[in-house]
Amino acid sequence: MNVDVLIGLQWGDEGKGKVVDFLSPHYDIVARFQGGPNAGHTLEFDGSKHVLHTVPSGIFHPATMNVIGNGVIIDPVIFAREIARIEKHGINTRKNLIISRRAHLILPSHLLLDALFENARGDNKIGSTLKGIGPTYTDKVSRQGMRIGDLDDREFDSLYSANKARHLAWASLYHQDISAIMLQGLSFAEYEQQWLGALSVIRAYERVDSEYYLNESLDNGRRILAEGAQGSMLDLDFGSYPFVTSSNTITAGVCAGLGIAPRRIGKVMGVFKAYCTRVGGGPFPTELKDETGEFLRKRGNEYGSTTGRPRRCGWLDLPALRYAIMLNGVTHLLMMKADVLNGVPEINLCTSYKVNDQYTDHMDYSVFSERVQPVYEQFRGWKQSLEGIDRFEQFPEALKTYITFLEEKTGVEVALISTGPNRNQTIIRGDMSLFGR
Repeated sequence: MNVDVLIGLQWGDEGKGKVVDFLSPHYDIVARFQGGPNAGHTLEFDGSKHVLHTVPSGIFHPATMNVIGNGVIIDPVIFAREIARIEKHGINTRKNLIISRRAHLILPSHLLLDALFENARGDNKIGSTLKGIGPTYTDKVSRQGMRIGDLDDREFDSLYSANKARHLAWASLYHQDISAIMLQGLSFAEYEQQWLGALSVIRAYERVDSEYYLNESLDNGRRILAEGAQGSMLDLDFGSYPFVTSSNTITAGVCAGLGIAPRRIGKVMGVFKAYCTRVGGGPFPTELKDETGEFLRKRGNEYGSTTGRPRRCGWLDLPALRYAIMLNGVTHLLMMKADVLNGVPEINLCTSYKVNDQYTDHMDYSVFSERVQPVYEQFRGWKQSLEGIDRFEQFPEALKTYITFLEEKTGVEVALISTGPNRNQTIIRGDMSLFGR
């Protein structure tokens, strides 16, 4: 048995949460493998909207076990709030959620450092979510982090105090008034009190060596879906550095973030929007700073589910999409938000770039470091609603032409198309045997 993987192929916010929620009944286990509460996976069903930051998106299916893997970092305050919101809907999360002992903890002082680092950048801010992500991963790679397993250590309090003191000493070098810095709307002391209290929520969950749990589950024939956070273009190594996240968001991250051997990776499902968005700073070759960009933002409700910030919007970037497909070994494409383009008469698709008077269809180092000019191919819009459509054959011809062109240029089938935010607004080409069981 292999682990199927669901990955974002753009700059995040592709709609991964909706797809995981839709596919979860076809898997026994959903496992998050990287990132932290900087993720915001939005699910809509039964007239309700849910935003998940740490908990895997299979949580609303009681028969599906959810695993927070070792590659994830956890803020107890955000985790406790998230659990409270989920359980209001009658879900007993203690029955279908377990946490890796090797997952790292985000400390209040990590949020403080995050704010200081971002402020110090001035006009060169990277657009941090200020959730303490970078400082926590910094501690992880410098071998000074605290992990979920440390909650069972009798020396936990002294470990926490030592890390806090180290962080505050570092913070003092910035010569800023630390008492004036707010952490998610709270003072440091207020956030710390909530953080210490929220540890009891994490202690209420089963904490496991998830690498053994997942590999033994595979040996016993259980089907696992690995859920990625953020997007491939935010990958620490291959994204638009330095405007990236602090973890590996691509398929390779599954192996390190869950303890899964490469030979046990099965299908790789790549999620992308029919257009592009990104939040924060950094390169965005196809960005639209005009009425069309504003139309996409409003029609697609393109505001960060974690930060609330308006997303930058632009046309679909084919070189970037092919780059992400190559990095991830994508076997199936899943296209989201096709309905947002319903009212667009002409749709542009970037097929190459002009860089320093040279043309390229590669998203190589120069594209991330130089000013580039996108080269577009134009497609006729479908200019009609997709409401009520439940089969690919019913799509307007212009939309089918757009999808077919993408398949020809990427060499990968578009196996799923989302026609709206709700769980049931999802079109599968063929049948569900493609996914899970």
